[in-house]
Amino acid sequence: MVATFLSYWSGRPARHLDGWSVAAVLICLFILGPILALWMMAFGDSQGLWRHLVATVLPRYVVNTLLLMLGVGVLSVLFGVSTAWVITRYAFPGKRVFEWLLLLPAAIPAYIIAYTYTDFLEYAGPIQSLLRDLFGWQRPTDYWFPEIRSLGGAVLVMASVLYPYIYMVTRIAFRLTPASLFEIALVHDKSQFWSVGLPLARPAITAGLALVLMEVVSDFGTVEYFAVETITLGIFNVWLGMNNIVAAAQISLFGFVFILSLLGLELYARSRQRFSGNGKSAVELQPLRLRTKGQLACQAVCALPLLLGFVIPVGVLLKFVLGNPITDQLGQVIDTVGATMMMAGAAAVLIVAVSTLLVLAATYRGGVAVRRLTMAASSGYAIPGTMLAIGVLVFAGVVDRSWAGLVGDPRATLLLGGGGILLTAYLVRFQAVGYGALMSGIRRLPDNMMNASRVLGHGFGYSLKRVILPLLRGSMLAGGLLCFVDIMKELPITLLLRPFDFETLATYTYQFAKDEMLETAALPALMIVVAGLVPVILMNNMLRRAG
Repeated sequence: MVATFLSYWSGRPARHLDGWSVAAVLICLFILGPILALWMMAFGDSQGLWRHLVATVLPRYVVNTLLLMLGVGVLSVLFGVSTAWVITRYAFPGKRVFEWLLLLPAAIPAYIIAYTYTDFLEYAGPIQSLLRDLFGWQRPTDYWFPEIRSLGGAVLVMASVLYPYIYMVTRIAFRLTPASLFEIALVHDKSQFWSVGLPLARPAITAGLALVLMEVVSDFGTVEYFAVETITLGIFNVWLGMNNIVAAAQISLFGFVFILSLLGLELYARSRQRFSGNGKSAVELQPLRLRTKGQLACQAVCALPLLLGFVIPVGVLLKFVLGNPITDQLGQVIDTVGATMMMAGAAAVLIVAVSTLLVLAATYRGGVAVRRLTMAASSGYAIPGTMLAIGVLVFAGVVDRSWAGLVGDPRATLLLGGGGILLTAYLVRFQAVGYGALMSGIRRLPDNMMNASRVLGHGFGYSLKRVILPLLRGSMLAGGLLCFVDIMKELPITLLLRPFDFETLATYTYQFAKDEMLETAALPALMIVVAGLVPVILMNNMLRRAG
């Protein structure tokens, strides 16, 4: 009888559309609204500007985007795979420290490292000044020095902060590789890296690379500061510079090709991740002992990306913060911190609440259609902020016009003119973060836990309140923290959609850095870096559990 009851109750959600499912469907349609609005806007009339763009600047946008993706991809793979292999396979002094230090560059947004490297490597910076003092050079024509504000400079700074995506997944893949396979390679005198480690980790590397390239396509702050004309910067210029949102939407639609390709690449890589073992290997993989030269080489491999991605930029920021009086700007910075925390906190709470409802509805109440719709609603994270801002603005206009007609007041608004449009944009952009954290948590729960509570006579709401939600508290907290930090660092959406006279730490830093006032921008930039350490700590804990 119990089995019959469980079968009946677990089957009901797939056949009946209850209140939970209806709420989930309505929320998903709201989240997907800006994405659909972007597509609809792209088919509007750009007054001939689209043909002009295709004939002039669009090819340059595409070529620069592809070159940037290629350069950042190659360098990120080099940094990420080499450090993951060294950490996994070799024993050397400082290994335990490097394990988590190598994740620190992920705490720094790419646009902040771009600001610091410009100061560090420019003509009046410490490196060129030292070279002139050493060799007696007097003028810029006396020597050649690479220009940091260029495509090559963008490749360097972005790869230095994005390689942890690849390092993290590759390190897990190396640790999950059975020790017996490495032993077989040794017996047959084959390279453990080329014959075993790299081939088996290739799907994980590909998945991490896809994430890196999506970040490259989405980046605005770095390419704008370095004047590298990519598709993302082109959208910004056409929208605000040429005042043509339709043409900007058309470029966004064109950029969708890159996003869809990268999403397909990631899904393909994840589908190739198969393990035939039955759990953790009985024989743990033992790291190889090295002589002094080998140990120094391992330390150098780990130290280089850490130096480029964290030590130098943080050192530059600390130099400005400690070397300049901050009392004049302290009041404004405190106000900006308060506004940032209020907006990021409100958005994080909203995202976690929505994600919790969607995950619970998809898991316990909805059918296949509801589950697929909730997954589709999590696609906003893959869309660059400049593209998404167009869709949110168009969608907010439709919602506000509908609301004004409903209440009979043409001045009535719900989203435009206040923080509502920013909260909507953050929800669409970062809902995937909260949804992923909650879905990961609920998948760790036993399948029959809800059914067992129902057998004891408790209702669905009571079972959620007393059984499921307490067990998801950690996942909710982790998802909320990740969303909070991501929103603090978010630049293009906040810059394009913020209310008048509203600043976050990201926009405050951007406004001064673009005017070459890095001394003023250093303190808020350092605060963003400190906040970014939260997901780094969470990632390190996850890696330790995986290892």
